[in-house]
Amino acid sequence: MKKILLIATGGTIASKQTEVGLIPSITSNEILEFVPDIKNLCEIKAIQLMNIDSSNMDYKGWLKISGCIEENYNDYDGFVITHGTDTLAYTASALSYLIQNSKKPIVLTGSQKSIYLKDTDARKNLYDAFIFACDDRANGVHIVFNSNIILGTRARKTKTHSYNAFDSIDYPVIGVIFNEKVVYYINEEINKPVQFFKKLNNKVNLIKLVPGIDSKILAFIGNASDVLIVEGFGTGGLPRYDEEDSLAKVVKELTLEGKIIVFSTSVPHEGSNIEVYQVGNEIKANLNILESYNMTTESLVCKLMWITSITKDRAQVENMFYTPIAHDVVF
Repeated sequence: MKKILLIATGGTIASKQTEVGLIPSITSNEILEFVPDIKNLCEIKAIQLMNIDSSNMDYKGWLKISGCIEENYNDYDGFVITHGTDTLAYTASALSYLIQNSKKPIVLTGSQKSIYLKDTDARKNLYDAFIFACDDRANGVHIVFNSNIILGTRARKTKTHSYNAFDSIDYPVIGVIFNEKVVYYINEEINKPVQFFKKLNNKVNLIKLVPGIDSKILAFIGNASDVLIVEGFGTGGLPRYDEEDSLAKVVKELTLEGKIIVFSTSVPHEGSNIEVYQVGNEIKANLNILESYNMTTESLVCKLMWITSITKDRAQVENMFYTPIAHDVVF
């Protein structure tokens, strides 16, 4: 029987209603008591690493989770992390960079309703996560939610209330949990040794363009950042390219100061392609920027946090950025 470590971090799955709203307060051991059949799948140890609303999750929390997994890696066959849904995709992405080439499964799950309630998705999601964590073919970082197995770098929360809250963006789900078994659509093999990383650079910020945005806002955020992600319109572009106070002028000044500027798109699917239109073509030809292509926002942010904790050299950042990790970008 496999040994699985449950790492509880809080979130809706562990929440109880109070006068001021839901607050995470159910412990890791209490969570397991709501789904006693899990004990038939594996040997379990539970750690209450934190008990927070996932809105409060940040890079320090990601490093704490990764460190807990590294500390216990040799003693367990897999790991299940319970987590709030709001930043679950960010955490899955972050762990995909902090823990690379794991032959052991690292499975994140949560719920839209507390496990404390009768009409909840929590119990099934948790049971399914353990089914996947116990499967001999499972490896790497994934989210298990609503019976779907989603690669950590491709997940996004797309619904605020529905049980099918997460989608795999522009990449197939790895498989599904069906009749309490794992049905794979994609077989993943890992042939490299696991590698843990211990640092992230939190000076990565994102600005979403709106029509008529003041270039001073771009400059202000850019100056406070090592990396600035510019989320543009459609396939990608920068308005008012030739104006004196243009956004392009600010981008050029920021790159000359050594800032890394990455262009992305606010459109959820199919990614950027900024050379299609003149407003984007001029950027690619004249400004020293990177492009996100079909990476999710969550992976984009976390990958750049990981890369720039290692190096801020422009050429090295570009090389690492365009090197796929766990299918985070598909060319």
